[in-house]
This record gives sequence, structure tokens and C-alpha cells, in this order.
Amino acid sequence: MSVEALFEKEKKQQQPNLFLSLQLKNLKLGYHYLLSNAMFLLLIPFLGMILAHFSTFTVENLTELWNYLRFNFNILVACSSFILFIITLYFTSKPRKVYLVDYACYKPKPSHKCTREHYMKLSAGTHVFTEQSLDFLRKILERSGFGQTTYGPNGLMRLPQDQSLAESRRETEMVIFGAVDELLAKTGVKPIDIGILVVNSSLFNPQPSLSAMIVNRYKLRGNILSYSLAGMGCSAGLISINLAKDLLQVHPDSYALVVSTENITRNWYCGNERSMLVTNCLFRIGAAAILLSNRSSDRRHSKYQLMHSIRTHKGADDKSYNCIMQQEDENLEVGVSLSKELMVVAEGALKANITRLGPLVLPFSEQLLFLANLIMKKIFKMKIKSYVPDFKLAFEHFCIHAGGRGILDELEKNLGLSEWHMEPSRMTLYRFGNTSSSSLWYELAYSEAKGRIKKGDRVWQLGFGSGFKCNSVVWHALKSINPAKEKNPWMDEINDFPVQLPKVTPIIY
Repeated sequence: MSVEALFEKEKKQQQPNLFLSLQLKNLKLGYHYLLSNAMFLLLIPFLGMILAHFSTFTVENLTELWNYLRFNFNILVACSSFILFIITLYFTSKPRKVYLVDYACYKPKPSHKCTREHYMKLSAGTHVFTEQSLDFLRKILERSGFGQTTYGPNGLMRLPQDQSLAESRRETEMVIFGAVDELLAKTGVKPIDIGILVVNSSLFNPQPSLSAMIVNRYKLRGNILSYSLAGMGCSAGLISINLAKDLLQVHPDSYALVVSTENITRNWYCGNERSMLVTNCLFRIGAAAILLSNRSSDRRHSKYQLMHSIRTHKGADDKSYNCIMQQEDENLEVGVSLSKELMVVAEGALKANITRLGPLVLPFSEQLLFLANLIMKKIFKMKIKSYVPDFKLAFEHFCIHAGGRGILDELEKNLGLSEWHMEPSRMTLYRFGNTSSSSLWYELAYSEAKGRIKKGDRVWQLGFGSGFKCNSVVWHALKSINPAKEKNPWMDEINDFPVQLPKVTPIIY
């Protein structure tokens, strides 16, 4: 048989499969739209019956109704009062709406840029790593998805390195004050008007605290509610948002300032244990400052409204968390069994988060499929694959913590997302590296800089952290974001993205 004949035969074999997949896709879309609008379709005949009944009304019928109400005035007043009471009770018991007025992400100066080659030279120049460890660092970095423009702190960007407490504090002050200064300039809010402050930094917690540092710098008011959260890893940023939301429920007419960062200087690992060395490769400096409000008057000035926040936790240690940051690679010998163990824990945390979030955001059609799958597995003991809901029907934009290339690849596959949906996370990892809890805000800034955020869009921020924690926050866009009026770390270079990311980028130093 000729090559042309084989090609035609293969083409004919593939055509039914393609046609079948299109049919299934269209069938699912039809099912989704039918169930989403089922209530309206069922109401149409009832509405027709009511209209037909009212069309038979005459002037005499209306006169009789008026006379009945006039002679039963007490009943009318009682019914009206009851309805008014129910309406008042409903509105007073509703949670306060929380608005995201604006946010800012710190962009370090060009002098802080750290290329992959410079990173390797600095690591070798410390003379604390063995040749095997340096080779391991190089292989991790070659597969990291990092570009040449991530940022490092002053204390680690020179030899000998300075990991003193004073240098660590200087790094934290630089990124936090830079982010807060920009946020206050963007919003025009006076520091004295801020009533709640929440700061999260997982590993660097000096005395006086970081929250005290901000209070003193900006002369915040004396009765401010301030919190410093520590030890919760990269997911702490969304935990801070959740805490601020709870505080705004009980403190009316308030602003809440949330600051998310991580310190790199103090936490540089000087040793040769491989699971610990991974963090040296991935983490870079950065910070985000977010201003929340529960004032109804701020709605028209705000970008987003907070819709849902979900927290879940599954047991795992920090050593395991380091291993999931990269794709498992036998050549790297990165604790393969440990990584497999953590992937199970991570999937458990994600599944628990999805189970709690799903009923709040998914259309009824997806909830029904998820419930049917659960019944078949749990009650009828059928050995079928767990159904992963199509979250693209619930959200237009996804901000998934840029912890590492491996975790992004896994989530893209498990959630059935496209390259377009993963682009903000991958480009943030490439441009800024893993900035810990603040990475989600660099990702949202990327979507805004691209002009993708439209009024009514829903944004899902999904954070992962050691522990193993999986936290979600859902935002509803209150207006379309005009990139021409935005100031964020992407604006002067957004046209250079996205970029192609090879699987391996060789490093020669």
C-alpha cells in the first residue's frame, strides 16, 4: 500500500472520532444551557395562564376587589406590615458586601534583576554547596520556567552574602513600602482612614512585627485592628483576605489593608539537602498591597466585589511541599516517592476545596453531573473516574499560584484548562518567579494589563501552601479594566508577552 493510501486511510479513521468529540461537546453545551434556563422555560406556561386569566378581568371585577380591600383595611395593613418586616429582616441579616477598591504589586528596580547564570555564579561563589548540589540546582533552574528578569534581594546578590536581621528587614521594608506607597497613590485613601491591617509573611517575623512597622511608617490610627500572620506558606495571602473579610462583617464603614509578601534574604538555605535546595531556586522578591472596603459608596470606585472565600487543609510536611514545586524527573532524583505522596495530599486538598466551592459557583448542570458521579461511586460502588466539574463554565479567569512549573502542569491537566487560562500564571512565573503569597496578584495584574477583564467577569484565585493548604477566593468584576489607565508592573512590557517556554533552557556559567 502506498504512503498516500495509508494517509487517506488514517484520515478516514480519525474523522469519525473528531466528529464524535464535536457531537459530545455540543451535546454537553446544549445540556448546560437547557438546565441553566430550565426555570425560565418552566415559568413560560404558568405566565401564559396568569396573563390569560387577567385578560378576562372587567371593570366590575376591579371595583369588587377595591371594595373588598377597603372594607378589610386591617387585613391589608397586617399583610403589608408582615411583608415589610420580612424584607427588612432579609436585608439586615445579609452579609456586608466587601469590595476590592484596588491593589498594587511591587516591581523592584533593574539593579535587582537576577539572571539564571548570575544565580549559579552566586551559588558557586558561596563555597557552601557541593558539586552535586550545584549540578542539582542547575538542572532545577533549567526546567523551572524562569526567565532572565526575576529579582533577588541585595543581601544575596553580592559576595559575601549578607543574611543579617538588618538586611532582611531592609528587604521587607523595600517591597512592602513600595507596594503600599503605590496603592495609596492609586486610591487616594488617607492612612488615617484605614481601620484594619492584615500582614502575612510566612518565615520572617521580627519584633517589632511587620504590622507595627507599617503602622509606624504610615502613622495609622491608634485603635487600628492589626494582625501579623506567620507560618502558613504561599496560601497565606488568601487566608489574609478571608480574615479581612470576616473583620469587615463586624466593623461597618471601614477600610482594610492587606499586605502579602515573603522574605528571601533570611531564608536562603546554606546546605546540601536536596528537598531544601528547591526553594533556593524558586523564590524571588515581591509584595502586594490590597485595599478592601465595606462602604457602599465605594462600589462605584472599586474594581471587584468579593463573592466567596474557601479554606481547606490536608496534612503534609514542608519538606514534601518543596518537592511538588517541580515536575518529577528521574534524572533529578528529587525524592520521587515523597513527591508522589504529596501529589496525593495536594489532590485531596484541591478536591476538598472544589467540593465546598462547587455548589456556590457552578451552574446546576455541572452540580447535577458531579452529584450523579458521587452517587455512582459511593452508593453503587462503581469503579469509575471521579468527575471534575468544568470550571470554565463558572469563571472567565484563573489565577493559580505560580509555585512552580510542575504544579501548574498538573492543575492545567486536572482542571481541563487551556493555555490561555494558564497564561497569567506561567508568565508570572517566567517574569517574576515564585513571589509566594503575592504571586496571585501579579497574575491578576497580567490579565488586567492584557485588557481581558470585562464587567461581570468572574476571577478564581487558587492558592497552595505548605501544610498542605488549598485556598480559594472568587471575585466579580464591577467594571471593565482599561489597560491604558492602569499602573501595574506589567504595563511597560506587556506587549512582549506571552513568550514560548521550552521544557529545558540550558545554563552555561
